[in-house]
Amino acid sequence: MRATTSVTTDAPVVRTIALTRRFGSLLAVDALDLTIAAGTIFGLLGSNGAGKTTVIRMLTTLLPPTSGTAEVAGYDIVRDAARVRRHIGYVPQLLSADGALTGYENLLLSARLYDVPRAEQKPRITEALAFMGLDAAAHTLVRTYSGGMVRRLEVAQATLHHPTVLFLDEPTIGLDPIARRAVWERLKQSRQQFAMTMLITTHDMEEAEVLCDSLAIMHSGRIAALGTPAALKGQLGPHATLDDVFVKAAGGSIDQGGGYRDTVRTRSTTARLG
Repeated sequence: MRATTSVTTDAPVVRTIALTRRFGSLLAVDALDLTIAAGTIFGLLGSNGAGKTTVIRMLTTLLPPTSGTAEVAGYDIVRDAARVRRHIGYVPQLLSADGALTGYENLLLSARLYDVPRAEQKPRITEALAFMGLDAAAHTLVRTYSGGMVRRLEVAQATLHHPTVLFLDEPTIGLDPIARRAVWERLKQSRQQFAMTMLITTHDMEEAEVLCDSLAIMHSGRIAALGTPAALKGQLGPHATLDDVFVKAAGGSIDQGGGYRDTVRTRSTTARLG
């Protein structure tokens, strides 16, 4: 069921070298070395507090690294931060669509933010709404949208400028199974249509298996396992699941839900999309 595409190449579009981030005495990301090939969907898994969101925040230039380096779309995340931002899209866990505006108005703001040429704005917005299955709700206030519709709109916002790399932080958290699968299909179609590379963080093993060409499992700020879903399962035996791989890579313990901030963020996202 995993998506395939003909756009995958050996050229890395995301590369990190000893990427590190400290918060005081806390080592959140520990000398991360990671290479993601163009055209792939890459999954970043791990317990709450493993460092996934910190990695994404550094790669999207929202947080400077303490040490080490990284390139996204060929640009250094520190020296060329403005160029990196022009080549990426980002769908965070927290709300990025304005409920007081219509779907069309939200996309118009995004088009202007990303400097989409004026002559292309209307056709791109119309195409994006149709592609995401939102054309019938284009002029309806977003506050009336279902959770799945909001998430598809946020993906449309982040891809309107046809980014080289799309970052998604827990893209389907809080969605029901039908809405979740609808988002998966839109993401796979977006990858194929626009030849985008995607980096996704998720706790959902089914999501990782359906979407990801390859994935890394983080534990205590480091990569504990890396490979394709099939290869990682194969290392544990013919009947192993990704849940088994996750438990082994995460130190053999079940995550207890993270800290207070993790819980607030997760419940906030679930409430707005539920």
